[in-house]
Amino acid sequence: MEPFTRRGAELFCEEIPLERIAAEVATPCYVYSRSAIEQRWRAFDGAFGKYPHLICYSVKANSNLAILNLLARLGSGFDIVSGGELERVMRAGGDPDKTVFSGVGKTRPEIRQALEAGVRCIDVESLEELQRVNQVAGELGHQAQVSIRVNPDIDANTHPFIATGLNDAKFGMDTQTALTAYQTGAQMDNVLVTGIATHIGSQIVDNVPFVEALGRLLRLVEDLEEQHITIEHVDIGGGLGIRYRDETPPDIASYVQALIDTMRGRGFELPIIVEPGRAIIGGAGVLLTRVEYLKRTPTKHFAIVDAGMNDFLRPALYNAWQDIVTVTERSDRPMIEVDVVGPVCENTDVLGEDRRLAIAEGDLLAIRDAGAYGSVMSSNYNARPRPAEVMVDGEEYYLIRHRETIDELCSAESVLPG
Repeated sequence: MEPFTRRGAELFCEEIPLERIAAEVATPCYVYSRSAIEQRWRAFDGAFGKYPHLICYSVKANSNLAILNLLARLGSGFDIVSGGELERVMRAGGDPDKTVFSGVGKTRPEIRQALEAGVRCIDVESLEELQRVNQVAGELGHQAQVSIRVNPDIDANTHPFIATGLNDAKFGMDTQTALTAYQTGAQMDNVLVTGIATHIGSQIVDNVPFVEALGRLLRLVEDLEEQHITIEHVDIGGGLGIRYRDETPPDIASYVQALIDTMRGRGFELPIIVEPGRAIIGGAGVLLTRVEYLKRTPTKHFAIVDAGMNDFLRPALYNAWQDIVTVTERSDRPMIEVDVVGPVCENTDVLGEDRRLAIAEGDLLAIRDAGAYGSVMSSNYNARPRPAEVMVDGEEYYLIRHRETIDELCSAESVLPG
């Protein structure tokens, strides 16, 4: 089921016209489809069938509590990269025993928090971190469940900002260092190294890099077996892409089958952990924004809208292309070519260049496929309150984050006395 469809000239989310939501909630505003989120998660879970697995939603893609709660109700696990994300998972009803803690810079308080919560596994990304986890676990009288994150030096053919599996990335350990980490961990009193993990990047639109990365992990597993070090699960990370423009990512079923075939082809039946984020939430959301001005210069025609790079950073940060459409189509207006830009005082505040749209001031636009790395990356730059978020469920919608107020922005600050 496509969550955003046209009925005549109007764009709907499930059973609700987006014009209605914008009128009642105001803009800018993120709108998500509950059914789309559920369908995508179930597609991952169902593709594995009876093969042992755990789907850990990547919280960094979108950490709204309502979304995390919805996924927790489905039985999802979670991939976190900070203590704050762990707290969000727990407040949303997520199970710590289905939660994997990744990230290169875990602090002592974060490691303590994770161990006290009882997370399923800590993915260790350096020898130094392994020593720290052992120390903190010892202080607590715990034995920490640990995976070693391996950097397999795989080119995921994605944007360099989100390619994490090459040797020059800050993430994980090269194979030889990882082997040392396993040997070191096997001698430690307060860690139990039971897994192997990787994550090679995001917005990957080909199964080949995933298969190559898993193959390299399994070669290391074979080496570890010869040293009587047992691996109990393989975490392949996330990164499966979605279609924004003309990409042709593999469907979920073929992606999962490629992983299972690779595993069985090497004679293993180890449980697989996958960490999809964008592939679940990306296409389930849009950002609604209203045209404030149409402005001409000698060389450009601008549509200045009320959403900016502080609301949606991907185009400015990654030069990402997002489809931008009119919510209500108008056949009585000519198409014009415009750059859709925001009000933020930066020349990079461009949401879409050279778009052909039939628009006028006051029209409502939808930036499509904005569910991932949208609201979660928003900021208060230019003292702009972050936008509201709405979840549509059939014929109803729910405000799952209210629009920030200026009072809330200022509440944590104070002027100097005297």
